[in-house]
Amino acid sequence: MMAAADETAAPLASALVRAGWPGRARRIALSNGPAPGFVSAFLDRRGFLATLGGGLLATPFAAEAQPVGKVSRVGVLSVEAAPFTEAGVAAPFLAALRDLGWIASQNIVFEARYAAGQPDRLPALAADLVRLKVDVIVTFLNQETLAAKRATASIPIVMFLGIYPVQAGLVASLARPGGNVTGTSVGPVTGGKYLELLKEAVPKLTRVAILWDPTFPGFADTTTQAELDVEARKLGLTLASIEVQRPDDIERALARIAKERPGALWVLPIGPLAAGTRQIFDFAAQHRLPTIVPTRYFVEAGGLMSYGYDREHLVKRAASYVDRILKGAKPADLPIEQPTKFELVINLKTAKALGLTIPPSLLQRADQVIE
Repeated sequence: MMAAADETAAPLASALVRAGWPGRARRIALSNGPAPGFVSAFLDRRGFLATLGGGLLATPFAAEAQPVGKVSRVGVLSVEAAPFTEAGVAAPFLAALRDLGWIASQNIVFEARYAAGQPDRLPALAADLVRLKVDVIVTFLNQETLAAKRATASIPIVMFLGIYPVQAGLVASLARPGGNVTGTSVGPVTGGKYLELLKEAVPKLTRVAILWDPTFPGFADTTTQAELDVEARKLGLTLASIEVQRPDDIERALARIAKERPGALWVLPIGPLAAGTRQIFDFAAQHRLPTIVPTRYFVEAGGLMSYGYDREHLVKRAASYVDRILKGAKPADLPIEQPTKFELVINLKTAKALGLTIPPSLLQRADQVIE
């Protein structure tokens, strides 16, 4: 269940659409480019996009089955490249759209633009969607939303994962966004929550390294090293902040971790870290480092723990925003929503490989235990 801006928040995350559609209705144009290394953590969006695209392509199309009346066009702007094929992630979104009366090839099509892991391409791709006069633009992380917002002040923009959207300059407030941007936002879970979970999983833990990009839009005004250090000291921990602002920072960051040998790794896979997560998690396994991340995707892929949003709820809410806007609602009148439902996922197979015994009390609180 989701809550309006003034209710309790927790992280969220997820995504929308890689699609191609032949025929007369409208052809979906995809930008070309090399795929970056791995999936973005907060969004799980590559699998989501691939599945949604597959769902659209799998829908039978015939010349005699032309859309009746207006066909709404949804622009999709993503910093990612062509996504991996992964079943099941987009199913709730497509089902929610169908329940709301939006049927691919009949009354809705998508115009998708991917930046192939190159954020500097986003402004041109956003401008392209504006030239196409799409009815709404869907974005994921802040950098895409900012690019779309700078490209148009009139076309509605639905963000799926606003991270501190007020501080990032995306909206005026959560309750009254103003302008043309609305959608869902990750609620600020304190850093202490992630550190607390690591400490409980590894009781003898004394030092944690955090991999993050503090320059990510919205972070600068909300999170400081001093605040994180205070949270760490409450738990008897020392926190090593390791900044990754460019892709070539990752190698240096991992070399530092190998040298300093912290007891665990907290990863915020946004910005340049999004494309390097496979490398980071392979490194963590090699060095027997327990890890915690904000989304279950990486726990399913071999990480130790995640604490974050419920993906299915997020994509259903995304469908609701797209539906309301296509039916005439104004973004300025739609409060930013934050999740109240979140989950703790633990991978016992990874724990065993690391030589860890997860305390029963922590396992009992987990929403899912992967064995």
